[in-house]
Amino acid sequence: MNLSLPTEGLSKYRSASQRARISSESWAADNLYCPRCTADSLDQLPSNTPVIDFQCSNCDSGYQLKSGSHAFRNKLTDGAYSQMHTAILRGNTPNLFLLHYHQNPLSVASLLFIPDFAFTLSALERRKPLAVTARRAGWIGCNILLNHIPQDAQIGVINEKRPVPPGDVRRAFKKLKPLASLKPEKRGWTLDVLNSARSLGKTEFELPEIYALENSLKKLHPDNHHIQPKIRQQLQVLRDLGLLKFLGDGSYRLT
Repeated sequence: MNLSLPTEGLSKYRSASQRARISSESWAADNLYCPRCTADSLDQLPSNTPVIDFQCSNCDSGYQLKSGSHAFRNKLTDGAYSQMHTAILRGNTPNLFLLHYHQNPLSVASLLFIPDFAFTLSALERRKPLAVTARRAGWIGCNILLNHIPQDAQIGVINEKRPVPPGDVRRAFKKLKPLASLKPEKRGWTLDVLNSARSLGKTEFELPEIYALENSLKKLHPDNHHIQPKIRQQLQVLRDLGLLKFLGDGSYRLT
């Protein structure tokens, strides 16, 4: 995989962000593969195609590419809040590639893959409406809260300028794929409990340790007044999906 971003023809664009977008899309068309199946390439779609930029001709998975000169941290600016809210509930969110590039020389620093089923309402933040003086006054955008998406679902394709073997990427996706079988409204709880368990920073944990995170889960799900029973239920779901093992006596291990 060539990590140098193409520069040919970029001089005609004045905006640095536009040059980066054109270059990263061109690089992606030549280098991306499908993490969800065995296809070694993706088809670039016309620039006016809504939501997705690339599609796999083998499994029909759609992908959106977002690129930036700074590493992606906790928030990712996205489109209209209402549209993303509806897409999550209907299970229509695209798979996402996050490409972090260096400007000098123009090259890929890292690339993350986030499966479509990893986006939940807990990871969606409503932004303030645009001011009345704005061209689209009243329009409400959204942010994707990356820190509300479990690290399991932020799969490295390129880490610190080092490509990850495609087989490893696909195995990481395959491990998470059972989550796609859950209905979107239920999957949110499952991913939030998984994220809470990961936030403990260790492979094995005790039930009281995750109970201690009850208040943070309450903020994500304010309409639920039975947080601890819900936690236990979701731990069972994670066990059934193979993402968690019960060790007995209130002890658990993340697989």
